[in-house]
Amino acid sequence: MSQTYSVAILGATGAVGTELLTLLEERNFPVSQLKLLASPRSAGKTLTFKGQEIAIEAVSAEAFQGIDIVLASAGGSTSKAWAKAITDAGAVMIDNSSAFRMDPTVPLIVPEINPAAAADHQGIIANPNCTTILMGVAIYPLHQIQPIRRIVVSTYQSASGAGARAMEEVKQQAIAILDDQTPPTESFPYPLAFNLFPHNSPLQPNGYCEEELKMVNETRKIFGESHLRVTATCIRVPVLRAHSEAINLEFDGPFDLTQAREAIAAAPGVELRENWEENYFPMPNEASGMDDVLAGRIRQDISDPNCIDLWISGDQIRKGAALNAVQIAELLVEKSWVKGKAAAGTAG
Repeated sequence: MSQTYSVAILGATGAVGTELLTLLEERNFPVSQLKLLASPRSAGKTLTFKGQEIAIEAVSAEAFQGIDIVLASAGGSTSKAWAKAITDAGAVMIDNSSAFRMDPTVPLIVPEINPAAAADHQGIIANPNCTTILMGVAIYPLHQIQPIRRIVVSTYQSASGAGARAMEEVKQQAIAILDDQTPPTESFPYPLAFNLFPHNSPLQPNGYCEEELKMVNETRKIFGESHLRVTATCIRVPVLRAHSEAINLEFDGPFDLTQAREAIAAAPGVELRENWEENYFPMPNEASGMDDVLAGRIRQDISDPNCIDLWISGDQIRKGAALNAVQIAELLVEKSWVKGKAAAGTAG
């Protein structure tokens, strides 16, 4: 009988947590037992997995006993609070927060880019920031052909990056504005409906916000290029789900556009989508719900012969978060980099 694994989702009721549940079922991950963990206020509620109603449990140290893999998506403070209990129980934590991403002892993994780095885990593997993942998957095929020397990226980030409540808030804001009412602002500092503003993560002394520096530092770590020049401008836009990015890449010499298109079209996790006659390129409403990152509008930078531009859209909740985490779990299983303790059986 094939090896199966006992899995826990920490933060099971959030937007990413529920997507993790969906993906485990869709991708037929070899689950023998599934635990859904959240805060005490969610305990007793149920979610469905493969036709079974599974009760949500309040997170505790005891809840991790007998678990092989913990998919954590409950925020950095929660991940830090429970990391030791998880690793002490012998489980591997795949963490979707920023808590451990830049820890030199913790692999930061995008399976299409640096899968081998996951072998060195010490019980924790970090899932990168959503914008970093989406960009990396799209541009790494080009980096393999000719090393990228500089990245200039501007992001157009949807409400889903701030969670399910933020998505609902944007809907309510739109209704309020169209009714000439004051829009609610709880998830964001300003109304996002019919508006846009720089990313609302904390500003740093150098003028960059935290989100922008995540893209800089995480891309360097994932690519294994500590001196890669990266600059980012991150913007919130009134889109419910799926982020978009305008990317400018600099190489040592010219990059043939036909070769660039062929490389991106052939790469795993990316779909080339461009129709120049129809002015049709990646859009977030088409990327929503998709596993692949959509890439297109690949063109020569007319200001520099060694630079090219491209445009991407990708589902922030799927590849930008939940899907990448599940793919890491699949990698661990495939390479036997996690020791399954649970006996084969049914989830529950």
